[in-house]
Amino acid sequence: MRQAEIERITRETKIRLSLNLDGQGTYANSTGIGFLDHMLDGFARQTPYDLTVKAVGDLHVDQHHTVEDTGIVLGTALKEALGDSRGIRRYGYFILPMDDALILCSLDLCGRSYLAFDVPMPTQKVGDFDTELVQEFFLGLTRAAGMTLHIKRISGVNSHHIIEAVFKAFGRALAMATSLDQDHLNEIPSTKGVL
Repeated sequence: MRQAEIERITRETKIRLSLNLDGQGTYANSTGIGFLDHMLDGFARQTPYDLTVKAVGDLHVDQHHTVEDTGIVLGTALKEALGDSRGIRRYGYFILPMDDALILCSLDLCGRSYLAFDVPMPTQKVGDFDTELVQEFFLGLTRAAGMTLHIKRISGVNSHHIIEAVFKAFGRALAMATSLDQDHLNEIPSTKGVL
């Protein structure tokens, strides 16, 4: 069973997340940040995953801790659900258009954390959401998951479209990388024999 349930409690946030990589594509996300919920819904909708996130954070301070910690918990759940990564395709990529926005996302579930985030944002906010927090979300996620992730904005002038395209492209690329290679189900996709 490629699934995980993680609870992370700090002085700043309390997050409970469940993830099933072989689900039915159902999702229920409630972080106290409407825009983040919308992005998590968009991400999950582009995958076969079942994803539930319930987060309570110190939003009276700002949204930073909740967004970053949600990324950390999602990355932790992904790593746990993958186990030894036997049979996965390992690599995933997608180029996703959304109106004016065009986003390239490529990743490697290699066990090594690296984020290249080349996504200039035209505005500092979408509603009350700080656009700089998108990078913080993916930084937390890549560190916790042990993932190499490249996200690049090819074009785009609307910050909402750009961010939504980022989350959806990531969903498509991750779904590809975590999918099972039917010809190599019992193999670790590395010459080292371990990821």
